[in-house]
Amino acid sequence: MNKKEQVVGGIDVSKAMLDIAVLPNGEVLQLPNDASGIEELGKRLQALAADLVVMEATGGYETAVASALVASGFRVAVVNPRQIRDFAKATGRLAKSDRIDAQVIATFGQAIEPEIVRLPDEEARELEALLVRRRQLVAMRVQESNRLSLVQGAMRKSIKAHIEWLEKEIAKLDIDLTAGLRKSPAWRAKDELLRSFKGVGPITSGTLLVALPELGQLDRRAIAALVGLAPFNCDSGIMRGRRSIYGGRSHVRTLLYMATTTAIRRNPVIRTFYERLKSRGKPHKVAMVACMRKMLTILNAMVRQSTPWTPGIRPV
Repeated sequence: MNKKEQVVGGIDVSKAMLDIAVLPNGEVLQLPNDASGIEELGKRLQALAADLVVMEATGGYETAVASALVASGFRVAVVNPRQIRDFAKATGRLAKSDRIDAQVIATFGQAIEPEIVRLPDEEARELEALLVRRRQLVAMRVQESNRLSLVQGAMRKSIKAHIEWLEKEIAKLDIDLTAGLRKSPAWRAKDELLRSFKGVGPITSGTLLVALPELGQLDRRAIAALVGLAPFNCDSGIMRGRRSIYGGRSHVRTLLYMATTTAIRRNPVIRTFYERLKSRGKPHKVAMVACMRKMLTILNAMVRQSTPWTPGIRPV
């Protein structure tokens, strides 16, 4: 079927409501974002023979409806909100309302044919919740540590006590995360593969398994682009701008940065690569991003080939 002939549903998701626009027939509807509304949505989309359903990632409000639609057999794409905003600006759609947003999302689905995203199963969602909570507690610990360096007197005791509590909670989450990964033989096998790479610990491995289920299923260029580590050109005429990275899964990229910092110290391949880039005059940040991309593509090859880390493994 030609892309423009597809029946595409665009959904603007909020905590309470689902605003839906269906193209090309132009039908619009609004349903509650609850079990009954999601069930009714599935029936309406089936009646309209929807080929594709597109929605933005909205911090978790989209999870229930996306999961239900995937279970019902729909092709579902959950896309980065920035892509939708950029598309709206490019097409001159500056007005904003929930209904207009749904129409923009549907039009985006028609024009772009976004990637169909694999949604995590219940076990993966539980582990993802642990990882999200861990990130929150780590951020709190950083904030409290920064405050500790600025205050004097009685408040220091209170802040120190809070930091100690945060560290205990983070340690408990680390235990729960490790236990969760050990439940599934398939996850355990992948975890052992990833952790054979010097520089990858349990948190990095867990995050990759939960937040990047495509690892091992894509080629090296596609996996780098998915995480936001593929450099994009910024050229015009004879001007050649600096290449830059953006978009992708920022929380995965943040964790890879920390893992790469460790790998530069412990992994001879990454360390040699980093030192070679620095000897050529590359800035630290540029060298780090290149090392992150190399590390990600190696991990991708390891999972794809079911091969533990060896210095000679080639990204594919």
